[in-house]
Amino acid sequence: MGDPRNPKRADEPWNPERLRVSEAEVRALAPWVTVSGGWAWHFMAPPHEELKLFHDHKDVDLFVEPSRFPELVPVLTARGYHRIWTRFDATSTHFYRYARHDEGGKVILDVFVRRVPSVEVNGVRVVDPATLLTFYGDIHSTEDCVSVLAARRLLAGGHSPIGRAELVTRPH
Repeated sequence: MGDPRNPKRADEPWNPERLRVSEAEVRALAPWVTVSGGWAWHFMAPPHEELKLFHDHKDVDLFVEPSRFPELVPVLTARGYHRIWTRFDATSTHFYRYARHDEGGKVILDVFVRRVPSVEVNGVRVVDPATLLTFYGDIHSTEDCVSVLAARRLLAGGHSPIGRAELVTRPH
């Protein structure tokens, strides 16, 4: 639910320390959540250089099943997160933003309380790629990143995008 990215900065790398901290948080929360958005594409892609044009790492988008949300909240609190109010709070009963600011940097978690189809990739559950693509234009905003465009082409051709280099290959 972040703001659209700045196309002038698409070729820039993401801050490696911020990525390290965010990935550590994703892995720590993995027993409770399904990863969505840019981090889902990150885990589906083969190892790659972290450029902004590939996928969005401004925040971490997570889904949690409604029955597991009461378990997740104390885990977030214990990890130093606090609830942040957003413009979506007035209209949604299934979206919550949590943030943590410390010496490791800032981590923003967008938590959607909803069951979604998922697959396990690289030790984490991610939203099923075909389902994930349906979230662009609604839940996720960066629909012109390389990973999203490549996944659309791959799925249209009957191919799974998981593990495919196209997810992190510069367009020609």
